[in-house]
Amino acid sequence: MPHPQHLIRNFCIIAHIDHGKSTLAERLLQATGAMKERDDKDLTVLDGMDLERERGITIKAKAVCLWYKHKDGQLYQLNLIDTPGHVDFSYEVTRSLQACEGCLLVVDASQGVQAQTVANYLLAVEQNLVVIPTLNKIDLPSARPDLICAEIEESLALDSSLAIRASAKQGIGITEILEAVVERIPPPAGERGDRTQALIFDAIYDDYRGIILYIRLKNGGLHKGDRIRLIRSTKTYEISDIGRLRPQMVPAPEGLCAGEVGFICAAIKALTDVKVGDTITLEDAQALPLPGFREMKPMVYCGLYPSGESTYDQLREAVEKFSLNDASFRWSPESGGALGHGFRCGFLGMLHMEICQERLEREFDLDMVQTAPTVTYVVNLRGALAPDEFEKDGTVKPRSIEITTPGELPRDGYDSIEEPMVMINFMLPADKIGAVMQLVSDRRGEFQKQEYLGTARCVLTYKMPLAEVIYDLFDKLKSVTQGYGTMDYEFCGYQKADLVRVDILVHNNPCDALAFICHKTNAEYRGRAIIKALKEEIPKHLFEVALQAAIGTRVIARETIKSVGKNVTAKCYGGDVTRKRKLLEKQKEGKKRMKMIGSVEVPQAAFMAVLKSRSESE
Repeated sequence: MPHPQHLIRNFCIIAHIDHGKSTLAERLLQATGAMKERDDKDLTVLDGMDLERERGITIKAKAVCLWYKHKDGQLYQLNLIDTPGHVDFSYEVTRSLQACEGCLLVVDASQGVQAQTVANYLLAVEQNLVVIPTLNKIDLPSARPDLICAEIEESLALDSSLAIRASAKQGIGITEILEAVVERIPPPAGERGDRTQALIFDAIYDDYRGIILYIRLKNGGLHKGDRIRLIRSTKTYEISDIGRLRPQMVPAPEGLCAGEVGFICAAIKALTDVKVGDTITLEDAQALPLPGFREMKPMVYCGLYPSGESTYDQLREAVEKFSLNDASFRWSPESGGALGHGFRCGFLGMLHMEICQERLEREFDLDMVQTAPTVTYVVNLRGALAPDEFEKDGTVKPRSIEITTPGELPRDGYDSIEEPMVMINFMLPADKIGAVMQLVSDRRGEFQKQEYLGTARCVLTYKMPLAEVIYDLFDKLKSVTQGYGTMDYEFCGYQKADLVRVDILVHNNPCDALAFICHKTNAEYRGRAIIKALKEEIPKHLFEVALQAAIGTRVIARETIKSVGKNVTAKCYGGDVTRKRKLLEKQKEGKKRMKMIGSVEVPQAAFMAVLKSRSESE
């Protein structure tokens, strides 16, 4: 028999980075018998990916079904989703919240409310979820639970009188959390006798079972053997396996009903048939699609190209499978000239880009080259569209295009370039305000406002170009605030700027993969830094190689790689000096001819050197 709907609770854990979400989730698993106590406390079961364990962060949201016997004697089914805390993985949090009715808002009892604490709380409020504030790490000597409770009320306008004080490391407050989940979070809505509707909130590809769908049932029910239809693709399949996550996949012979979270397998092989956010219904049912997820627009782009023994087809297959598991990852084919054929990929941030590249290399055994990251620019072209397109003041609306690579920028024929801007909030100790203001002003930040959280903490709000944020701003912020500063940003539109395209020429040949767009005031400095990095990476040839950075036809930086020296007169011991001169002239003519027809190979390390030099030149 399916579990009674009024005894089901769906909730997730949201918090800032390193506030103890995954450790708390593991404690809840232990308390409900989903896993045994382990000696190794440093590794969490839910963070099963190697990258997650190496970096100590959560990358993918994880769902797990818990069985908890409440003090009233009833057995409750608790469906828990552990979410990431970093801003680059906020899409995972958004999708998880749509599968829940409530959430635990975890706040570090020593660090207090941080940037992502506020951002995730606002996401939960938008979904009308019940929020249970939880103070974690109260066992630390630096814990300030009373002050943090006041901070929660002041910054989040959330009643902290019922905040649960806990320590995931010591196991304090775990029972209180489970009881609060049962008592404060409402049971899921939905009719079990209604037409079946299930929301796909995640998916993975298995080489043996095909695509495995993670679903939240809104109405009706699903059982093994049912014929289902994916509403978006209209494709039909038969369910071969259905069950719950504990956290391993456990079959459910009785099937899943409205309000439950679980997985289904239906031998789905075509990657294009599945889209996260799609609705599943029974084959003959006339059910309407559920509200899906808001599409995330990538903020950072880079090119991925196969290298070494990897081929284009292997990379394409890997990218297709990976995009199924990461719904915020975007890709499209492109040609990179000297790099061959590859893919233009979009990410939510620099950490997201770095994680995606490492996952592709590890999970699919690939060898890739990654070009330097760029953002999306809007280019206003000269001329106009049809005369019926006007602005409000009666002027003709200019024609504009979006570009994601410097190579797409027209050489001429445009009036202006607009760059993406973000509104960024810095949370930091009050005594670090000066250092952070200097850091942000050097990156063309525009001051908006300043607020205080108590006497020791402050929030600075700036408007900044995204291109100045994505490279190393977070690392520099941690450096100048001794690790206590955090930040959160959101896209706020485009703004005109004095931007130029800087071309990198190797032996008089422009290399599109090394070109970049930057502010005019930084062009010479950054171009020179890249040229110097290339000089270190490109090996010597039998002729001189000129490396140049240019804006249009104007060269703004140059370095020369000297030719390989060879003593052609070594065999001329003694004798007439004219013989030596003749040999030197012959060598000189040969080098001149070689310079005209010779080609320079740019090694893969040079592309990574460009990325490194950009970070160092900020």
